[in-house]
Amino acid sequence: MIDSFLDYLSLEKKYSPNTIFAYKSDLISFKDFCETDFNIQNLSEVEYPFIRSWIVNLVNQKISNRSINRKITSLNSFFKFLQKTHQIEINPLSKHKSLKSVNRLQIPFTLKEINEAINNVSENTDFRTIRNKLIIELLYSTGIRKSELINIKECDVDFANKTVKVLGKRNKERFVPLVASVIVMIKQYQELKEDFSKGNVELLITEKGNKISKTLVYGVINSYFSDVSTKVKKSPHILRHSFATHLLNEGANLNSVKELLGHSSLASTQVYTHNSLEVIKKVYNQAHPRSLKK
Repeated sequence: MIDSFLDYLSLEKKYSPNTIFAYKSDLISFKDFCETDFNIQNLSEVEYPFIRSWIVNLVNQKISNRSINRKITSLNSFFKFLQKTHQIEINPLSKHKSLKSVNRLQIPFTLKEINEAINNVSENTDFRTIRNKLIIELLYSTGIRKSELINIKECDVDFANKTVKVLGKRNKERFVPLVASVIVMIKQYQELKEDFSKGNVELLITEKGNKISKTLVYGVINSYFSDVSTKVKKSPHILRHSFATHLLNEGANLNSVKELLGHSSLASTQVYTHNSLEVIKKVYNQAHPRSLKK
């Protein structure tokens, strides 16, 4: 039953392996709970009181409401699949209301912090240094996700059109512009890469010629930004936030930012408008005839 659902997510919905793994983990956890606490072997027999007990159990484990809601989303998708395939008549989660969770505003890096982080990269021109600098530049100048960065192939870089092709969520391709300075850096990096590549098709690799990992990318960002920023969170995703926020601050169209980020809806992009609130206030105070100019 669970395997059929995961096949559906993979083959029909085109979900990424990471997303499918998360769904699988949530469903197996729920299934184990039902078997242990209610002796239920078939998930088609589940009723809402069982789910509610599971939620209470998760809360008692000090799991955040946001994480619980994500698990419930996995469960809800599963029961909708069972409905669609006529394995159940009623979705036991049809009337469930999400737990209240606090929307934590992720604070982007300032332009000053980003410039300092890049400038603080060693002046060495060895392979590792240039690669790490390229990782920072690509993440900030394109706004791509960590997973998208890792999977960029050599052939995805189009120097003639000054773009890079990335494979986003649900295997959706999009083309993101490359600024001139990044193009120069990619060419510099590729010259050094020839001594390490071993025929690897990925753009970014390790000194051993292997595809870089998410851990490596996170380590690079955390390391270089720890010296220039006091923000609690220093991650590749914060660079993505910075990309979007800085574009909006400079007057970029929200829909254009949506396309650059690879979001499926404007709702996902609108979160970045909160980061631009101070800029909006400043524009308001400078332009509105009733504002109190100081």
